[in-house]
Amino acid sequence: MRLFPPLKIQGRDIFIQIRHMCLMKLKGGLLVIDGKLLMIPGPTMVPERALQEGSKQVLFHRSTEFGKLFAEVNEGLQYVFQTQNPVLTFPAVGTGGLEATVANLFSPGDTILSVTTGVFGERFATIAKNFGLNVYKLDFPWGQAIEPDMIKKQLEQHSEIKAVFVTHNETSTGVVNDLVAIGKILRQFNVLYVVDAVSSLGGIDLQTDVWDIDVVITASQKALMSPPGLTFISVGPRAWEAVEKAKLPKYYWDFINARKYLEKKLPQNPYTPAVTLIASLNEALKMMREEGMDVIFNRHQRLAHAVRKGVEGMGLNLFAASNCYSNTVTAITVPEGIDGDAVRKIMSEQYNVVVAGGQASLKGKIIRMGHMGYVNEDNVLTALQALAAALQDVGYKGHVEDGLTKAKEILG
Repeated sequence: MRLFPPLKIQGRDIFIQIRHMCLMKLKGGLLVIDGKLLMIPGPTMVPERALQEGSKQVLFHRSTEFGKLFAEVNEGLQYVFQTQNPVLTFPAVGTGGLEATVANLFSPGDTILSVTTGVFGERFATIAKNFGLNVYKLDFPWGQAIEPDMIKKQLEQHSEIKAVFVTHNETSTGVVNDLVAIGKILRQFNVLYVVDAVSSLGGIDLQTDVWDIDVVITASQKALMSPPGLTFISVGPRAWEAVEKAKLPKYYWDFINARKYLEKKLPQNPYTPAVTLIASLNEALKMMREEGMDVIFNRHQRLAHAVRKGVEGMGLNLFAASNCYSNTVTAITVPEGIDGDAVRKIMSEQYNVVVAGGQASLKGKIIRMGHMGYVNEDNVLTALQALAAALQDVGYKGHVEDGLTKAKEILG
């Protein structure tokens, strides 16, 4: 069911209608936080149900009440990770999860292969280097996906490699990588398979156990529809063997200690957890179970397809190659002569829709529109209409109405 009717596209009427909707308090939860619709690659919009749970009085983290809550959370996390592995929870964002993984799996001087397709793959490699690991990097052009055979060549040449780091969904470029194809290569070698799934898990299918992935890392503020501040790490049997042998220093990030507390009759954290964030997360996970993972994946695919067709219909180009489009974020190449930052500013200040810009070498060259987590058809149409209006405001001459028509045809 739509939250509001489709919009007509009549010049400045776009502005009036979007402005009106974004000031409304819509029935059922969504649309805005402080008048803004967040269509960025995180943090994402949070359901009213989850916000309300997080606003309740704080629980004592050693109480029976919290133990029951945390037990529910862990069952929900295993559901979305599609795993029987223990999923560890730490107060941090995804970068903290990446660092915790490095600190727990390795010893000084160990060698890893970091496969990069953008900013976040680079971050993984930097963290490993900072911990004194020997890092081989396999770089692919930004906007392109990983070629698994290239990983195979690296592993054949460097038998000392103990793990391969892969970013599933690279939000800096709008690229998703084929974890199944990569895994088939890695299982031919005695290496750990470590996946950054911060911007994919819960929005793009990732079958941790079936695909035999040793470590999967994600965070609360993306497709899991929760406020920022929690990171989650699934650790499989081979990875636990590595953890037992690892010599890198850690204290707060200690996986063994975290597992010990998780295995209590009523699960706990070793130290004071982010109690209110966990309460919000639990409600969001309940909503995901109610919707069902297959339905969630199909929703993300459909919305992403509508965004891509809408953008292309406006005469704009997508940055990622056509064989690796992400279903949680779309990277849009800014047309020649158009100021991408000006477009984003107008979208936010005039039309109450927030999108992201490019990072590193792509700064000013692309616009990144997120469509993950608690997002629906009307949010996508609102974002595309805001993009169309802002482009017209800066003098873009493309037929933006054509793009909006194409998106509506897909969404029905």
